Formats: sequence, structure tokens, C-alpha cells
Amino acid sequence: MRRSERKSRRFAKDLRRRMTNAETILWSRLRRGGLEGFKFRRQHPVGPYIADFACIELRLIIEIDGATHASTHEIAKDAKRTQFLESKGWFVYRATNPDIYENLDGVLDGIAALLPPPPLRGPPPP
Repeated sequence: MRRSERKSRRFAKDLRRRMTNAETILWSRLRRGGLEGFKFRRQHPVGPYIADFACIELRLIIEIDGATHASTHEIAKDAKRTQFLESKGWFVYRATNPDIYENLDGVLDGIAALLPPPPLRGPPPP
């Protein structure tokens, strides 16, 4: 393992211990296959970045943006980050802290819309 990867993993582990309130709320709904059975990881390193949440199977990243992400400088940094992640084959879904606090079901519906439909089990209904 390269030194930078080791450093990212340690930082990700620290971030898991210090999740924001919005991240904790969303994680309570994503963990243990809570969203249509898909497994998500929290604070998952991807290259030089650490994704808030990632579904490895679908190559889907969920980013929760707090108030600091509203400045021009941060918006540019987020765009650069998204461009890098997409160049590596990931799809990035962004939500804000207020989205989580005020419309959690809407955020979950938005994420669920990106998931493939569940496989059919048994014969179709008559």
C-alpha cells in the first residue's frame, strides 16, 4: 500500500468517528442495506478524496454538502472533485445538510431513483 493510501485510510477512519449530524442521519438509513438492499460504505477513500458515502457495486458516491460548500471557492473545488470521481467511473449525487434535515425522504427517493430495479422473484402476478 502506498503511503498516500495509508494516510487516506487513517483520515477516513477519523472522519467516520466525527460524522456530521446530517451524515449520521443519512447513514442511519443507508447502513446494513437499508436502501433497497444495496451496501454503502461511509467515508470511503477514492484516489486523493474521501467520499461521504459510496456504493461500490454501483460506483455511486453520495456527498453531503454543509454551509462551507456554498462559497465560490468551495463550489470550484467540489466541481474539480466531481470531475475526478466521474473520470474514475463514479456517479456523484449531492445533497445539502438542509436537504437531509428538512426532506430526508426526498433525498432517499433521489438516491433510490439512481438504483437499478430489484430483480423479479417468482412468476409475474396474474
